[in-house]
Amino acid sequence: MIEIIPAIDLIEGRCVRLTKGDYSTKKVYDADPLDLALAYRDCAVRRIHLVDLDGARVSSPRNLRTLEKIAGRLDIEIEWGGGISSPEALRDVFNAGASHAIIGSVAALHPDEFVSWMELFGSSSLILGADVRGRKVSVKGWAEDSARTIDELLDFFAPKGLQEVICTDISRDGMLQGPNTALYSELQSQHPSLSFTVSGGISCMDDIRRLDEESLRKVIVGKAIYENRITLNDILQWSQNE
Repeated sequence: MIEIIPAIDLIEGRCVRLTKGDYSTKKVYDADPLDLALAYRDCAVRRIHLVDLDGARVSSPRNLRTLEKIAGRLDIEIEWGGGISSPEALRDVFNAGASHAIIGSVAALHPDEFVSWMELFGSSSLILGADVRGRKVSVKGWAEDSARTIDELLDFFAPKGLQEVICTDISRDGMLQGPNTALYSELQSQHPSLSFTVSGGISCMDDIRRLDEESLRKVIVGKAIYENRITLNDILQWSQNE
């Protein structure tokens, strides 16, 4: 069964959600990040997805104290994305408690450097973050599109030890209109050695069931939880049946 990974997006230490990555659409939720993470842990999930939106804008982590608080209380995997632009920042993220780090802009703009990070930190701890408009990979907090397509990045990194990819269809992000299932099925079939995580557009459990039927392996769920379209009990039941 596909693994559900709940998301917590952070601005100034608070839980937020954006639409299509547009910061002007920011919606702040009352939930405390630590309380939300604890609730997800109680739903028997194996991993939580934390995104530092402040860090993504300035290319440097800005919410590491929140990561430290969560990692200090939870004995589950935490994947962290946002602002990792140097080996020093990557070490800071791991030292703060992340088990996995998501690398987007560096991988798209400086692929050889990402390869060196996989060699230095271990490819199993690094995840390629490929956020796409069409097939073009966006960078710098989705503010710009790079010259590379997701297909080019996968062809380059797969032979070099890459294991995991999170692909966000930006046009679906925060829209609650369903994921781009065809894209993910195509990518997974083309690169069976890689584990793809679906991100963007999840609106209900039926979306997750359809992804599971396509043999996709992981899915990130964010706004659908905040908007109560997917409940904690839904996640618990799914996790217990995995």
